[in-house]
Amino acid sequence: MNDSSLHIRTVTVEREFAHAPDKIWRALTQPHLIEAWLMKNDFVPALHHRFSLRGDWGSVACEVLEIEPQRSLSYTWAALGLDSVVTWTLTPTAAGTRLRMEQSGFRPDQDQAFHGAQYGWNKFFAALEQVLA
Repeated sequence: MNDSSLHIRTVTVEREFAHAPDKIWRALTQPHLIEAWLMKNDFVPALHHRFSLRGDWGSVACEVLEIEPQRSLSYTWAALGLDSVVTWTLTPTAAGTRLRMEQSGFRPDQDQAFHGAQYGWNKFFAALEQVLA
């Protein structure tokens, strides 16, 4: 581990939804639903599948790293000089599902990307809530 890896930052958003894990899983893995809360995409829930997320500002190059249906999903997120990993974890609860999203890999010189991600993911979670409703 080199010294710079000690300063890598992670954005974490965690929320409990009153929906079963399979419903949230569909929203995370079906292209038309992903588009409704995140961005246009060509996602396929398959290990090593390369896909892109497209917004008005540009696109994100991604590759599926890990997929465990209704439990976890992890993919690379490369855009605008940022090479990061987004990991979703679904945990069943008495009221529904706790959904945790971690985006890791922000270097110390990427303050703008880090703060943009903090803001953006909270907006995406609000949009996800609308899609699930």
